[in-house]
Amino acid sequence: MRGVDKSEDQRATLTGWAGVGSVAAGTFLLVTTEFLPIGLLSPLAADMQVSEGVAGLSVTAPGFVAAFAAPLLTMLARDADRRIVVLALTAAIVVSNLIGALAPNFAVFLVGRLVLGLAVGGLWSFAVAVGRRLVPESAGARATSIISLGISAGTVFGMPVGAVVGDWAGWRMVFAANVVLGLAILLVQLAFLPRLPTTIPIDIGRLIAFAKVPMARVGLLASAFVAGGHFIAYTFLEPYLRDTLGLTQDGVALALAGYAVTGIAGAFAGERFAVRDIRSAIAVSAAAVGLTVIAAATTTGAPAIIMVMAWGFAFGAVPVCVQIWMFTSSPRLYEAGSALMVSAFQIALSAGAAIGGLLVDTSGIGSAFLTGGAVCIAGALIPLALRSRVASPAPVPCTSGDIP
Repeated sequence: MRGVDKSEDQRATLTGWAGVGSVAAGTFLLVTTEFLPIGLLSPLAADMQVSEGVAGLSVTAPGFVAAFAAPLLTMLARDADRRIVVLALTAAIVVSNLIGALAPNFAVFLVGRLVLGLAVGGLWSFAVAVGRRLVPESAGARATSIISLGISAGTVFGMPVGAVVGDWAGWRMVFAANVVLGLAILLVQLAFLPRLPTTIPIDIGRLIAFAKVPMARVGLLASAFVAGGHFIAYTFLEPYLRDTLGLTQDGVALALAGYAVTGIAGAFAGERFAVRDIRSAIAVSAAAVGLTVIAAATTTGAPAIIMVMAWGFAFGAVPVCVQIWMFTSSPRLYEAGSALMVSAFQIALSAGAAIGGLLVDTSGIGSAFLTGGAVCIAGALIPLALRSRVASPAPVPCTSGDIP
């Protein structure tokens, strides 16, 4: 009997990790889709007969929608089975890509991007919380890092994949390929995600309760600075490699691929650092992003490319550090924390891309990189300057409705 029980436990553990992997695949698809237009902007604009500035709305619009959708969907979900929620949000990504692949004009294409914004706000809010429920509590940090790895990988793969595959097969085929990938991920999620009844429904009161936790406020502010600073520069990484460093098309593709690979390594390094000292992890990773961006702007040739690789490694650690910070702030209200984190991150992302565009048009890419790096360093200083507020998360009163 003990052998049978042990075998069943092992099977349940493997199924749980497969479920975590399916959620991570969903976050990868989500974020890859979000950033695809950055690498496809020129052909997309030409085909849709709009300016590149107008085409840029396809990057900023999902972020603004996600910022408002995250807390709203978290409250609307309330008692819904989290398995159904994740499946519905993954299906929304598929629909968004399908609209993108078939859109006859930019207005229809933008509708698909707005649908994606709903998925971004929802899946970022629920994904890590769902993943942690699929494995033993002691493995929660590793589940967080794997799902955050999907976010990190999507962030760094979205633009290079869009640029390389789009040049080879056309930008519509990139979105069509994402439809196929999304359907495959949806089938895997159907197979491995169990029923996940809600334990603590989130309402406006719990969102406010989480925001009142001092550690949570510090984390939200710091993550907004880092996201904003990063995207002031990252939005223009491809033209920086092509125009400033003078790389060929193959050279740009290789540099972007290197950025992606180092970003994946950074995600796992960030997890190991964060579980030991979360305050130092977020401060160091944010400062490293800022310093490498500034170094990239002030060097040329091989040293500049090395700095771009280091930038990828540093930013790869940021999403997992931020997720672990939010969980540490208040484990019981983690879904509320994820929703607020998504709002802060997406608003900062959209604002950063807009500010970067203004700087590039008026002062050049170097100016955008220097500004973005400085903003990231300011974000690194926030958890250090407010150290006393990060010592321990404040408890939130429990009510009978909170008991699973």
